[in-house]
Amino acid sequence: MKIIIEYESSWRNSFLDGNNNEPLPKSGRKFIGSMRSLKNTDNFIKRDITIDTVMGVLNRLIGDQRKLYQSRVEDGYFFKDIESLITFNDKPEFINNEMTYIRNITGSTDQNSYTGMIKVNDPMFLSDYSAEFWGVLALNLEELCKFITRPNIVNEKIQVDPLTIMTRLEELDKEKPVENTGVMNETFQVLTNKFCKFKGINNKGLITPIALYCSALYLQLELLSKKYDMSTAKTKAGGISGISNNGFTKKDFMSRFTTGEKKKVWGNPYIHEEFVKGEGKTKHLLTKVSGTLDIIIKIPRAQAKDINEMIENAGVSSFYLGKKGLAYVSKISTREEL
Repeated sequence: MKIIIEYESSWRNSFLDGNNNEPLPKSGRKFIGSMRSLKNTDNFIKRDITIDTVMGVLNRLIGDQRKLYQSRVEDGYFFKDIESLITFNDKPEFINNEMTYIRNITGSTDQNSYTGMIKVNDPMFLSDYSAEFWGVLALNLEELCKFITRPNIVNEKIQVDPLTIMTRLEELDKEKPVENTGVMNETFQVLTNKFCKFKGINNKGLITPIALYCSALYLQLELLSKKYDMSTAKTKAGGISGISNNGFTKKDFMSRFTTGEKKKVWGNPYIHEEFVKGEGKTKHLLTKVSGTLDIIIKIPRAQAKDINEMIENAGVSSFYLGKKGLAYVSKISTREEL
């Protein structure tokens, strides 16, 4: 028996973690198609037609709308005895890699945006400790290392308001990583011993300056607590809003100093950028495929006619093949396949 399926624009990428062959978690499968998630190569998932895809299609064609794993565990699973006799041949005719905008119904928040008016009169910027506290960000890298290894009064000045502080943090985040040697290593060791959450190095073993500056703010927070009331500089958990020992998040920092909520993101382009040595930056887009799928079932003709009748009775006109796209049965042959 042969079932020929024609399909168009079948999506060959997955936006959810987990596995279709497992029960859904209580909170559902996690969406991993956001711009932030796609920075991780593991989250750019390619999909091809597999035997599971084929079995899902066959169950759908005979009227079984359950998940494949649910059907397979039932004693009365229709294809239980003949699943090993089923093979397939996928014949892609057109393969397109195109920019596609996908919706995220969970409504995650934009990492680099905020809403509402900016509140410049927050105590973090108007208190007697403000100038010395934020002055840490005005130090150059050499001065910062001296401050961390031999804490002293910070006399450097920086304009203390939300936008200026955020702009400075963004500048520091762009600073190139430095070698973990000499005074930099001494600074690194001091912060490692001081803060258990401090990491401070990238995957090449280089020190990231932004981590030093952010941890230096926590060090300054502790030092200034000896002569000032620093309660207005802390969150309920005792940290600094939007700033960790290793970096910062713009949306979380600005959320304290704006009248609006965090900006919702309801979708984004599906694109993964990868740096390939010798080639440079490569952009990977969503893959859409059109073609035909031949499903071969090696069973007697009488049994093939029964399946053909079940398909006709179910009356499934069109369906998804994998993710999205349009698929339909174009021909069914009940002849025995050799």
